[in-house]
Amino acid sequence: MNDRMILIADDEAELLEMVKSIFERAGFTQVLTAVSGEAALKICKEKQPDMVILDVMMPGMDGFTTLREIRKVSKVPVLMLTAHGEAEDKFTGFENGADDYLLKPFLPKELLLRVQAILNRVYPEKERKVFFDTAVVDLEKAIVQRNGGVITLTAKEFQLFEKLYENAGRIVTAGALCQAICGDFWQGYESTLATHIRHLREKIEENPSKPVALVTIKGIGYRLNIKGVQT
Repeated sequence: MNDRMILIADDEAELLEMVKSIFERAGFTQVLTAVSGEAALKICKEKQPDMVILDVMMPGMDGFTTLREIRKVSKVPVLMLTAHGEAEDKFTGFENGADDYLLKPFLPKELLLRVQAILNRVYPEKERKVFFDTAVVDLEKAIVQRNGGVITLTAKEFQLFEKLYENAGRIVTAGALCQAICGDFWQGYESTLATHIRHLREKIEENPSKPVALVTIKGIGYRLNIKGVQT
């Protein structure tokens, strides 16, 4: 899942929908579209997307003009799309502040890789570490650092911990935790959840039989108490 907001501007409706679907299938949850340079500029000012994919050949305000106008108000990364492969077009795009350039037709995977590379460069992920009295959980690596050693979290333990971490300091019901692990068909998973909780406590608690970080709220669910968070 990627919550970065992507704006795609192209006057070809069919291509616009195709590119939008590429990103949605890849897990992007905020994909905006514009059929003209004027509309793209308006959306940039109002919505402030994280990334813009801009077609060069559009009627009215073309891609280069739109890019120049965007650069007056924003440093948002821009990938130019064009059917033209002339070097001069590429130079014009880069001179006006484009971050990358992709020729039509293109492979969906290449488009996704180019965009993800730009997003990773412009918006580098911050290190996420959760600190407890005797352990540190590294959410980027899905590991627990403890007593100089490293303990790997299983996929289920990681999903469970992440759900608790998102709601740190608040009670999370057993049903919500089961659903986070199993999806909508979680009924009957409660006993297995208890096993995952026990294993997680063994990895992060000083005394798993007397937990202070991952506590049970009898009859309701669980709460994660965080000592500190490094972001």
